[in-house]
Amino acid sequence: TVERFVGKWKMTSSDNFDEYMKAAGAGFASRQMANLAKPSLSIAVDEQGFISMNAVTTFKTLEIKFKLDEEFDETTADDRKVRTIMSLEDGKLIQKQTWEGKTTIIEREIQDSKMIAVFIRVKFLKLRFIHHLKAE
Repeated sequence: TVERFVGKWKMTSSDNFDEYMKAAGAGFASRQMANLAKPSLSIAVDEQGFISMNAVTTFKTLEIKFKLDEEFDETTADDRKVRTIMSLEDGKLIQKQTWEGKTTIIEREIQDSKMIAVFIRVKFLKLRFIHHLKAE
């Protein structure tokens, strides 16, 4: 269930992120800022069943609010306008973004009290390991 993902998370490591960002079409300046960022991610569910994801870095704060399996508009950290759908599949929280005929998939799962987020675009694979922080 989505409740496994609820709480506060902090990025501890990242691999192949610049290659992923290039494949997604991000410009040099956006990639440099993203590579320096160490985001915190908060996930919550409200009483109506809406899920909110709030990502905070020193450069930017992004929030999306959604229901599972319902498409919505999203503006990404590098300012792409995408259509996004979130779903739960095999214990993973799947975020599928589409824009201009392109697709990115972000798979989040919990392993050993860590959230592992895998960003997939074409042949590039990028991993971010995020430790779980205690929920307030």
